[in-house]
Amino acid sequence: MKVTVLVKIEVQQTDMPLTEQILCLQRDELTAENLGLTLDEAKTLLANLQTQIAQIQTAQHIDTHRKCGECGRTRPQKGRHELVFDTLFGKLRLESPRFYTCDCQPHEKKSESPLAGCLTERIAPELIYLQTKWAALMPYGVTVQRLEDVLPINANVATVHRRVQSAGQRIESELDDENQAPAKAQTKQTLAKPVDISSMSIGIDSCFVHRREIRMPKAGFLEVIVGKCITTTGEKRCFGFVKGYQTEPGRRVQQSITALGLPPNQPVTFLSDAEGTIRDLAADLSPDSEHILDWFHVTKRITVMRQMARGLPPLKGLAHILPDLKRVKWHLWHGNHVKAERRLNCLRFDLEQINFSQYPKVAKLLQAVDQCRTYVLNNRRYMVNYRERYHNGERISTGFAESAVNQVVSKRFVKKQQMRWSQKGAHLLLQIRVQVLNDEWLATFERWYPNIPRVEENLKLAA
Repeated sequence: MKVTVLVKIEVQQTDMPLTEQILCLQRDELTAENLGLTLDEAKTLLANLQTQIAQIQTAQHIDTHRKCGECGRTRPQKGRHELVFDTLFGKLRLESPRFYTCDCQPHEKKSESPLAGCLTERIAPELIYLQTKWAALMPYGVTVQRLEDVLPINANVATVHRRVQSAGQRIESELDDENQAPAKAQTKQTLAKPVDISSMSIGIDSCFVHRREIRMPKAGFLEVIVGKCITTTGEKRCFGFVKGYQTEPGRRVQQSITALGLPPNQPVTFLSDAEGTIRDLAADLSPDSEHILDWFHVTKRITVMRQMARGLPPLKGLAHILPDLKRVKWHLWHGNHVKAERRLNCLRFDLEQINFSQYPKVAKLLQAVDQCRTYVLNNRRYMVNYRERYHNGERISTGFAESAVNQVVSKRFVKKQQMRWSQKGAHLLLQIRVQVLNDEWLATFERWYPNIPRVEENLKLAA
């Protein structure tokens, strides 16, 4: 059996349609290997079809601009060159003639190339979309391999990386200073409208990834701030940025709030650990926002101390340690940090009476008690009645923020492996990744390129 695939192209200026052969297949006895099209045959079919359609399109565009649009005279040709255009189905090499401008009207340039003026980016938007989306989910090298596996293209890591950086920089440039400024810069009239503070919770956490710098093999780490916004209706949205590169992080968080349909002056509840940058975010967004110390970070310290206390030898005067630590936790759970501090001071005094050289484990427990006491003292203004919030159905922990760190950072930036990042590279890739995870990347590209044909429209034309 011989199969010939033809393409029929109808051009408005000509009466006769153009018919071109793009693929010829030979099939003999039916087997599982030759049933239908193979992957290589499908790649060849798509590449040939792309070439035929593109050549007719460009030829028609050049013929349209061959004559002057004002007087209708045919413009003399100055020369021609080859224009390379990168698409999803191969690299196109198109003939691009150059014409002299007509004397009937004044022009800035003496000649122009109609094709070069139309195809300014020299790359199909859909190819940028696919490369950036896959690169946000997989390493650059794996992205190149997967694209070459399923599409008739030849890609390289440097090109994909450059396009990701360009798209991420475009996202950064869209942050409007006036519309997405922190709430403290808004007028008093805007902030006068009260909004229920419990309508949104924001959990923020930080993590570290390996840093890469030129001529510095051990450049340390980059701190990445990741968070997730959750409304009472269940809507979620992630955000993230590299600390030190994002000069105004409040705008990034404010963008996430407005994307969920809430007003710019929306008071929110921040749940986080005691990190200073996160506190500044809460202060920058709105003076009515609430910052709560995450209960997980509070109880984690007490749990460690209780485990250390269980490993102590039976000593006279230390039998009350475990009950006292339980009381400390109970006081903090009810928001009574004063009694918790008092109990920790008593514990600290009792532990100091033990001979550390004879019982080294007591010294470690004393250090943990002292650190917990300092932690409570420094963060007492951010402690609330966790029991009351819990029974009212309000959030007291940043478990959803911890999951956002794993989702946004760990699965792509691979914290435990030897992947290294520059500040700019990590931050710009992070902006694309959060949009992909939030199912917003396609909408962003449709806004950038509103003329991308839709499958539904082409099906209507075919019918």
